[in-house]
Amino acid sequence: MALSPFKFLQEVRSETAKVTWPTRRETMITTIMVFIMVAVSSVFFFVADQIIRVLITFLLGIHA
Repeated sequence: MALSPFKFLQEVRSETAKVTWPTRRETMITTIMVFIMVAVSSVFFFVADQIIRVLITFLLGIHA
């Protein structure tokens, strides 16, 4: 069952019309939340990495 390209584009356009797009405010809030989570995750992984580094150097007896 092959769809013609014209029919396919009509259906895509029809489905796109049904999408509920976010408002500008919702987009801005979501973007800010993403940046905050990236910053928090970066700090967490930096601290975890430093703790693991200290533990490994202590366990292996490596002195810098």
